[in-house]
Amino acid sequence: MKITVDFEECLKDSPRFRATIEEVEGDVCELESRLDKLVKLCIGMIDAGRAYNTANKQFVTGIRELAQQSAKDDVIESSLTKFAETLQEMINYHTILFEQAQRSIKSQLQTFVREDLRRFKEAKKQFDKVSEEKEAALAKNAQAPRNKQHEVEEATNILNATRKCFRHIVLDYVMQINVLQSKRRSEILKSMLSFMYAHLTFFHQGYDLFSELQPLMKHLTGQLDQLVVDAAKEKKDMEMKHSTIQQKDFSNDDTKLEYNVDAENGIVMEGYLFKRASNAFKTWNRTPRTITRRWFSIQNNQLVYQKKFKDNPTVVVEDLRLCTVKHCEDIERRFCFEVVSPTKSCMMQADSEKLRQAWIKAVQNSIATAFRDIAEDDEKMDRKSSASTGSLESSGDTREKTLKGDSALQKVMAIAGNNTCCDCGQPDPCWASINLGITLCIQCSGIHRSLGVHFSKVRSLTLDTWEPELLKLMCELGNCAINQIYEARWEELGARKPQPGDPRHEMEAYIKAKYVERRFVQRRSEDEIRQKVLALSNQDKPLSGCSEVQPSKGPSKTHPASGSSVKSLDSETQNLADGGRQTRNLTNAHDTEGSEPQAECSGKEVLVFFEPKQLTPGLQLYWASLSRSLPDMAEALANGAEVNWINVDDGNQTPLIMAVHGGSLVTCEFLLQNTASVNLQDSLGRGPLHHATILGHTGQVCLFLKRGANQNATDIENKTPLTIAVEAANADIVTLLRLAKMNEEMRESEGPYSQTGDETYQDIFQDFSQMASNDPDKLNRFT
Repeated sequence: MKITVDFEECLKDSPRFRATIEEVEGDVCELESRLDKLVKLCIGMIDAGRAYNTANKQFVTGIRELAQQSAKDDVIESSLTKFAETLQEMINYHTILFEQAQRSIKSQLQTFVREDLRRFKEAKKQFDKVSEEKEAALAKNAQAPRNKQHEVEEATNILNATRKCFRHIVLDYVMQINVLQSKRRSEILKSMLSFMYAHLTFFHQGYDLFSELQPLMKHLTGQLDQLVVDAAKEKKDMEMKHSTIQQKDFSNDDTKLEYNVDAENGIVMEGYLFKRASNAFKTWNRTPRTITRRWFSIQNNQLVYQKKFKDNPTVVVEDLRLCTVKHCEDIERRFCFEVVSPTKSCMMQADSEKLRQAWIKAVQNSIATAFRDIAEDDEKMDRKSSASTGSLESSGDTREKTLKGDSALQKVMAIAGNNTCCDCGQPDPCWASINLGITLCIQCSGIHRSLGVHFSKVRSLTLDTWEPELLKLMCELGNCAINQIYEARWEELGARKPQPGDPRHEMEAYIKAKYVERRFVQRRSEDEIRQKVLALSNQDKPLSGCSEVQPSKGPSKTHPASGSSVKSLDSETQNLADGGRQTRNLTNAHDTEGSEPQAECSGKEVLVFFEPKQLTPGLQLYWASLSRSLPDMAEALANGAEVNWINVDDGNQTPLIMAVHGGSLVTCEFLLQNTASVNLQDSLGRGPLHHATILGHTGQVCLFLKRGANQNATDIENKTPLTIAVEAANADIVTLLRLAKMNEEMRESEGPYSQTGDETYQDIFQDFSQMASNDPDKLNRFT
């Protein structure tokens, strides 16, 4: 140990010793000041560290809460939980570091200052005191007179005692100085080294902890890069959608309501309505600031509403089967309707006339659906026809005798290719597109619904009921036939056909490309259309009406019921030809005089084909409708044929009129399902109903009447379909036309919003529809 102050030198009490003592005392005083400052800074650091750890713990708690809130996202939830655990470990290491700082610096240095420096100060105080006493003794000894022996002895004794005490005190003081200087070094280095080792441990632990976390962080970094790319793509798509929507005209925009009886949540329809209070005052507004506008929904055969989303639904009508709905035109508010039950009534107001009609239609359909479900459970009644999903404006109200779901499923599945989904190949599809004639799985059927009914009309094969003509339509087309048309070029274009289980957005993109954009359809040139039209026009086709009406081969001209003369319709048929049909020359088995026929009914048409001026897909649809070739018709529509195309070279006739002459009920149904107009007239002023009446096609007459054909329309000879039927003595068609007229008058008398009219009318039409599809031979206008 290096001696700071020499012991021999201290006994001399030399100026050198005194200078050394002063230097040491100044150094110790400065050391005490520095140590006090360092301890205070350490205390501040520890307090700040503890505050940091407290804030860090709160931050980690926030991360854990965010992870719990993101429980639906496995990536975020697991990553945040792992990060929170790691940060919590780092907080624990920080806590250990600050505890070590308190032990090594604060406590240790404080002990050094309080004990060792205190002893130095006490020793210095004694040294200073004895130094003064020594100086005083020396001064007194020097002043003692020579002639006063007793004073000399006294001063000498005092001086000796004082010197002895000084030597003892100064040796102790020097000892304390040397020990302090030595201990100062060890204590400071020991405390700082301990603190630095604590830091080393802290950073090693942090490094090890984050080394374990590094693989996860690298994996997340790769995922993050992909998320950034996807986010940029989604942002671009959103901007395009936003721009597209902004360009729309919202001047007449109205809320779109959909009636969906197959909704997964059981809510077939929902939306906002104003509700009039049921108290004695019948007020619409309870207070100036509270308007009774509620969120109404139809679910489980009940009409309910909610004020807020979390509120329990309030039941307005417990059982819709016991209710009726009607318009309210006798109050001052617009767009009102009332749901009336045996015990009470509820007055509601929609935002527009369109929404009012939608709600009324929805309530009516819900009532019909409720009765249908009860009838299925009891197996005592036929199921009522109801579109499972679709626009309320296109849903039918008439009750029709239809096939149950199981029968429909069996018949449709028997067609080749229909046992798998037409678009993705999912086995055992239970849905169908009735205007395309294909079967679909539930996921593809949802995408088809989103395309709109002008592209695809979806119906359930198991839950819905099927009209016979629709079932025949499905059996005449099928997945194989349609895919040959709509997927003719998908391999050539390198497109990937979706598989079961693929993401919805991929399937949706493929289906839109297939049916909306028709990207994979093989486009036909004019030469190919010419060849196709020539082939169709040269096909042997049954004489108009032979599929439904068997012509008589005898001379009888009286109807058994009326006994009236039968006027031959050859003249009518000839009028059709004279009206501009240069390509058709019909040969009938009866002459106008009622004599023996010159030739037996051959069941053939003699067709003379002229080069048309319009070589378009519409011409292909026109001739395919006459030839009753549904695949050719579907191909023409896929190539862009207008379903209401008018042949100006052939008396302004439409494909639907040609389908009438083809004599096929299914062909007419296919065109109507693809939005063909039932009231377009040719150059003679005759629509499809006129032609069906002239040709005696009772089933087609029934179909057109159900689809809203105008039976009051007159041709250029001022004849209505009823007039033509009476002249032809066709009792079946006369009955249908008169019943339809009576039903229309009954609806008008009941008001503009009556529902269905007379049930007898509906039953008779059901019988004719069944007979036209299943037993057309019975529909014979001849006796």
